[in-house]
This record gives sequence, C-alpha cells and structure tokens, in this order.
Amino acid sequence: MEYKEALDFIHGTYAFGIKLGLDNIGKLLEYMDNPQDKLKFVHIAGTNGKGSTSNMISNVLKHSGYKVGLFISPFLEEFTERIQINGTQISKESLGRVTGFVKESIDKMIENGFPHPSEFEVVTAIGFQYFYEERVDIVTLEVGMGGRFDATNIIKKPEIAIITSIALDHMQYLGNTIEEITFEKAGIIKENGDVVLYPQGIKIENQIRQICIDRNAVFHTINSDLLKIKSTSLSGQELSYAGGKNLSAFNFILSLLGKHQVANCITAMSAIELLIDKGYSISENSIQNAMATIQFPGRFEVLSLNPTIIIDGAHNENGIDSLVNTVKTYIDKKIVLILGVLADKDFDPMIQKLLEVTSKIYTVTPNNPRAKSSEELAEHIKNNHPEIDVQALDSISDGANIAIKGSREDIYVFVGSLYMIGDARSAVRSLQKKI
Repeated sequence: MEYKEALDFIHGTYAFGIKLGLDNIGKLLEYMDNPQDKLKFVHIAGTNGKGSTSNMISNVLKHSGYKVGLFISPFLEEFTERIQINGTQISKESLGRVTGFVKESIDKMIENGFPHPSEFEVVTAIGFQYFYEERVDIVTLEVGMGGRFDATNIIKKPEIAIITSIALDHMQYLGNTIEEITFEKAGIIKENGDVVLYPQGIKIENQIRQICIDRNAVFHTINSDLLKIKSTSLSGQELSYAGGKNLSAFNFILSLLGKHQVANCITAMSAIELLIDKGYSISENSIQNAMATIQFPGRFEVLSLNPTIIIDGAHNENGIDSLVNTVKTYIDKKIVLILGVLADKDFDPMIQKLLEVTSKIYTVTPNNPRAKSSEELAEHIKNNHPEIDVQALDSISDGANIAIKGSREDIYVFVGSLYMIGDARSAVRSLQKKI
C-alpha cells in the first residue's frame, strides 16, 4: 500500500464506529500471529497525563540505550506521530507496508464471518506489528479510551501498569461517576502485575488498591515529596529528586511546564525505579538528559515569544484546571483565547474556569464531525457569559493570523480540542515561515 492509500483505509474504518471489547482485536491479532505476545510493555491508562507520562518514560529508556516503541493517540499534525521508535515516527513507506499486511488479515477475518475491526483496533494492530518487526526492547503503550475494553488491553501482563489522573470524560462509554470510570481505567491491571498510580484523591487510591488486592497485583505507592520544584520559567522547570530505592538524589530540568507535569514526572520516576528493579539499566545521567529534551507538542507548548503564542490540548475540566493553574504560574495578566470545542463535550464548566484568566475569546470550529461551530459556541458564550468579549472566526487559520499579527503585549492561547490545536500549530508555523 502507498501512504495515502493506507490513510484512506485506516480512516475509512471510522464508519465501523467505536467498539469496546477485546474479541475483535483478539481475532485480528490471531490472524497476524499475535505480534503483541512477543513484545514487552509499559501500559498507561488515565484521563489526563497519559501522553506526557508515556513520553517521559519512553525518552528515559531511549537515553538509557534501549530501542523503545511509543504508541500514543491522537495525533496533532501527522498520523505517523501515533507510532514511534526512539522519537522517530513510523515512515510513510512502513505505514503503507504494515497497513497492507493488516488489511490482508482483516480480509481473511471478514471472509470467515467476523466483523470488521474499528479504526482504533486497526491502528493498534498496525502498531503492534511494526514494533514486532522492528524488534523493539519495550513499548510504552497508551490506552485509547478507558482501559478494560480498550484494544490495547489485549496484551498480556505488562512490565508495569500505570494509571494517571482520573476525571470525568467519555461518560457515554465509561460511566457517569468517578468510581465507574476508575473501574474501567483499572481494567489494565493484570493478575500478579505491578501498578503505579498518579497521586490523587484517597477515594480513587483506595479503589485501585482494592482492585490490586483482588487481582493479586502489587500497588506501588508514590511519594510526591520526593520531587520538588526549585525554579520555573517558560524555558522549563528545575526539579530536585530526593532519591529512591535505586537512584541517588539529583537535580534535573523538565522541559514540560506546569505543576501537573511535575505530578506526571513523579509518576514516571516511580515507574523508572520499578523498571530498574526489573533489571533495566537506567542512570541519573540518562534521566537528566531525557527530561530536559522531552518534546511533546500541544501540552502548554510555547510556539512563539514575540508575540507569545501557546497551544494546549486541555479538553475536559481536569485538563482546563491544569491549564488555568499553569497560566497563573507563568503569566501575570489576562490572556486572549482562541477556543474550539466538540459539541458532545460538557464545555460550559470549562469556559467558566477559563474566564478566570481571559479577557477576550475568539471561537473557531475544530476539523471534526463532532465539532461545535464557532458561531454556535460564540452565541453560547454571549448568552451565558455576557461580560466576556467574544467573536466567532471563520477558520483556525484566522485565529493563527490574529495571534501572529496581534499586539506584542498580548498572550494568545489556543485550547479546547486536540483536533483544533494540531491545525492551529500547523497554521501558526506556516505563518511564521512567511514572516
């Protein structure tokens, strides 16, 4: 398959909808001779922070000399972002070839009366096959949605199961309460496995602990006090690690910004200590090099300082809380928002929180069939928050143009949907090249 043909095939499977369950992905992988059974994994579920934590662990292992697969979702600008080895995205040629192989297996499935896999099942199968062919040492594997019935959960016991911050999201699929959603996320916990939980409320922690007891899994406690912020700026955060079972005390720079990233980092550090227990060779120096060089597009990413333009993938209340706190940490005045949301999100509570830090909102329409139009979003804000200055834009490119040509005194932040900020990133960078 050529690259475009592969993308058309993958995206064409969107018509088969979202399928929660492991039967279909299991059957597809059987036809592919189960490449996932020949790989090692760090499996990561959660509502927010999965991608950041995955990138931290992947980069540390890479700097420690390992060949590391990284499977994340969604992508911002290029589909190949979703499948990487040591920071290098799968080539377009490889994606086409592996997709062709997966399609052949799907064709055999359908001939034998099995249903067509969903888009995420297809992408997961492509990732497993590519990592197997490339003989990676380990894969940091991010859950797509939930955990228990997510296609990635077809794997056997991982080296570590990590559960990051849990909040209300995807409630039509995962449940209406934190307890129900926690149960779904905890579905990645396997019998006799090792579990690391992002520092959060005692109620969630107790629920996860009980699930670990039920599955004879080992719950590894995180001591948040081991990691302290020494200084912080838009260039990065200097952190001090007090040392653990396998690592001595040392300082390092974390390139990702915000207190929530420090919490993600102590989660990653706890997992790293555990990987060392399991025989992986990881030094303080490799951690220092890795944390200082992490690049994770779309997570409070500063695209420009003159004018200041930031994009952030926050798209639920928990993520918006982190964004607002980060803005308050680094910025001492009101920001200009370029906001785009999906219609099936409970976006008004997000807007309410954003009003704490904004003086002006431009609305845009994300490039997604579930998008709320910029006009409808602007009208909603005018009706419910008449005190705020709001204007609907025709395109995301218009928002990028306003930010690039705007006052050097203003600070522009694109937020509300991962589908939107990827296009915003491309539009801003394109305009920057023309200046």
